[in-house]
Amino acid sequence: MDVRLERLSKSFGANPVLKSLDLTFPERRFVTLLGPSGCGKTTLLRLIAGLERASEGAIWFGDRRVDHLAPGERNIAMVFQSYALYPTMDVAANIGYGLRVRGIPRAERGEKVGAVARVLEIAHLLARKPRALSGGQRQRVALGRAMVRKPDIFLMDEPLSNLDAKLRATMRGELKRFHLDLETTSIYVTHDQLEAMTMSDLIAVMDQGVVQQYGTPEEVYDRPANLFVAGFIGSPPMNFAEVEVASDAGAPVLRLAGRTIPVPPQFDLAAAPRRLTLGIRPQDVRIAAPGDAGAIPGTVWMTELIGSERLIEVEIAPRLRITAEVKSEVRAALNAPAAVAFETTKLHLFDPATGLALRRRA
Repeated sequence: MDVRLERLSKSFGANPVLKSLDLTFPERRFVTLLGPSGCGKTTLLRLIAGLERASEGAIWFGDRRVDHLAPGERNIAMVFQSYALYPTMDVAANIGYGLRVRGIPRAERGEKVGAVARVLEIAHLLARKPRALSGGQRQRVALGRAMVRKPDIFLMDEPLSNLDAKLRATMRGELKRFHLDLETTSIYVTHDQLEAMTMSDLIAVMDQGVVQQYGTPEEVYDRPANLFVAGFIGSPPMNFAEVEVASDAGAPVLRLAGRTIPVPPQFDLAAAPRRLTLGIRPQDVRIAAPGDAGAIPGTVWMTELIGSERLIEVEIAPRLRITAEVKSEVRAALNAPAAVAFETTKLHLFDPATGLALRRRA
């Protein structure tokens, strides 16, 4: 079923944490709440779970309002960052605990626990205690305890943050598969944009208790709604520079570091401010020779090898540096002359006063 928030707010004393959110999580979709620490994403998850009470607003599961219901009445399952396993119980008892407290007979409980354990590939661990498990195995047990109940809503609060990088990469794919197997609505909290981009059907990017943008991974990456989203989504981060709107032979151009950049056809600058913030992702910047037409000359400030790619940072004006992500074979010596050229169809423009992205042509 879908989850719908109506004017949902939460304050702790005089400190507002969530500010009048209107948001819908569609049925059977994997939706991620993404944002920096303190943005309100975990508080929002706890409100949906019933672990906190809203200051204002309503929470609906389908056509049923639930914000007045206790957690046990909402048919949700939650997986925490800490796993929260019972250390004195073996794996089978941990997975089946929720069924036991609901009075499910032992035989039926054993069948359900066994079925979930086989899906998670931990059937051979059912007799072990949590202390005898690895981090990845403990995470599977925590998932199994949530899955066995067949919840309407599956909530996950940074469940991979305690795992090493290799295991996190493996578990991302497995979590997505589990979501598809469960056929339920999943809401996932993380500050890791890679998790959000690879796993989600929809992403709600949050900052300071407000949803800054809500859309597919492609939408928030390709069409960021504002400067915050543009700077938060993408690795390495987007380059930003202040530009001036000017005219060259009657055609609008952008002036940056003494050079002109053609205005991309997707933008109409007729009503735009005279000064804008230009954004360009490092993947859309090319390293050129200083004399190349259309390139902006500068000096190599820093280089960094990141596997099959290399980051090259070029200073094009005092304290203004542009990072390019190029193939590792591209070499650049520190302090050597270099130039950067932009893929103009990939440019982003923002109003520096409001932070909002300029409207694009239909």
